Amino acid sequence: MRAAYLIPAAVLVGAVALSSVFIVDERKKALVLQFGEVKQVINEPGLGFKIPFIQDVFLYEDRILGLPTQPLEVTPLDDRRLVVDAFARWRIVDLEAFRRAVGSGGENAARDNLDKIINAEIREVLGGVPSQSVLSEDRTGLMNQIRDQARAKALGLGVDVIDVRLTRTDLPEQNLESTFGRMRAEREREAADEIGRGNEAAQRVRAAADRSVVEIVSQSRKEADVIRGEADATRNGIYAEAFGKDPEFFAFTRSLTSYERALQSGNSSIVMKPDSEFFDYLRSEKAPAAQ
Repeated sequence: MRAAYLIPAAVLVGAVALSSVFIVDERKKALVLQFGEVKQVINEPGLGFKIPFIQDVFLYEDRILGLPTQPLEVTPLDDRRLVVDAFARWRIVDLEAFRRAVGSGGENAARDNLDKIINAEIREVLGGVPSQSVLSEDRTGLMNQIRDQARAKALGLGVDVIDVRLTRTDLPEQNLESTFGRMRAEREREAADEIGRGNEAAQRVRAAADRSVVEIVSQSRKEADVIRGEADATRNGIYAEAFGKDPEFFAFTRSLTSYERALQSGNSSIVMKPDSEFFDYLRSEKAPAAQ
């Protein structure tokens, strides 16, 4: 009979002992609550103990967590609306404050609260600068400003905002077409200006080339006329000298040249008097004697 009672008692004691022991993983932190009141904060991994049936253990992530925000429309100073996405990294640093802030909602509730905080800071920071700053190298400074302001507000949740990055800054869909049209018109205007300047430069080059052509041709013709005149003078001098030495032979050669030009194939019909001087050498029985 005694053994019959001892076995159940031993099982009950073992179950109670097991329920009083818990293990905290190296990736976790733990809170021990008694009737909703924090009794112990465990930040180190290892074996822990609690009062069975009275105390409860809640485990929380000790690692850095990520939070992608929902797309958000912001209006910078120049009223050029932008759609912004962000990604934040955060970590639980104060378990008691975290528990008081989110209650039993845990990390999901913390994400919802952080999303609201970060979106509010994005609107405030980006709303105070022109859109050009968001799209330029000033973007890094703006992200750091959003992080610092969100960190200050998130400390009340018991979390630390480690970093905030803007992953997308685009125009809303309804504004894209008008923006692209304006950009296209600006590029077309710039292209027209470039074409106009190019045509003007081409006309200057063409005019200079035409002027150079006229000057070169005129100079060449002038030189050609001079050379031709000198050649004619030389030729006439040679003819005059030859004529002076043997006038009859000179007349004979001139007549032969005339015969050659006049009595060609297909063009040898000549109508003139038989006693014309043109035929003097044709009627002669001998060539003129050489001097």
